[in-house]
Amino acid sequence: MNIHFPSAIAKSDSFEGYMAYVTSLPVLDEEREKLLFQRFHQQNDLNAVQEIVVSHLRFVAFIARSYKGYGLPLEDLVQEGTVGLMKSVKKFSLDYGVRLASYAVHHIKSEIHEYIVKNWRLVKATTTKAKRKLFFNLRRLKPTTNWLTLEEKKGIAQQLGVTEQDVTEIEVQLAQSDVFLDAPCSTDNDNTLEVGEFLLADQKSNVENSVSKREFEQKVKHKFTQLLARLDDRSRDIITQRWLTDDKVTHKALAEKYHVSHERIRQIEEKTLLKLKRSLLEFSD
Repeated sequence: MNIHFPSAIAKSDSFEGYMAYVTSLPVLDEEREKLLFQRFHQQNDLNAVQEIVVSHLRFVAFIARSYKGYGLPLEDLVQEGTVGLMKSVKKFSLDYGVRLASYAVHHIKSEIHEYIVKNWRLVKATTTKAKRKLFFNLRRLKPTTNWLTLEEKKGIAQQLGVTEQDVTEIEVQLAQSDVFLDAPCSTDNDNTLEVGEFLLADQKSNVENSVSKREFEQKVKHKFTQLLARLDDRSRDIITQRWLTDDKVTHKALAEKYHVSHERIRQIEEKTLLKLKRSLLEFSD
């Protein structure tokens, strides 16, 4: 798919100039977006594709900003994210029942993830799918900016299906990436040296992100309902009675109901929750 970007983008000599231009472009409403995809699918109209892609560049930039903490050029992250956007446009169907922004998130993040793993000098341990998931989720899962406690490490390791040692290794690597060691140095009036800058994810929100988040939450709820329906009757009842009702049923009551020990009910509950969490994490990856 060959897209010819407007000259204002091609001639931009700074990322700030690029951002100023893409954020000035109008956001497609749902009706216009649907019409453009119909023209693309029915007539192979590449002008329609171009309008779709260009109007979503601000969305790509928003996602790319959240990865600034990995120490790579923001321009490169945006470029990789744009590749993901174009892939999503090619695969998208109106039959999915969601807006492109919601569908494209996975493809945009996937391209950015691959670029980071290949290029970030400290990411050499993310050789498995589980470790990659840990690498890209640890910042979000950490309750504070302080070092994780033993209990917090255990919880994160269990949630993501990795070892506590994996959590420790990735936490150390992420901590090392917070400063650009090769950035210009400067001194203030009291001769205190400042090296680089701290890199924090941009927390700004926009319309596309709000829509994407709302639609994704609906999809997760639907997925959870499907997963719950696939459980055996006893496991489903235990999870429902323990977690999905206002009046939480005790292990003792469930043990009496199924004529097993309290410990057996606890084991079933723990195993089923872990199974549900892993399925949802794979769904959102």
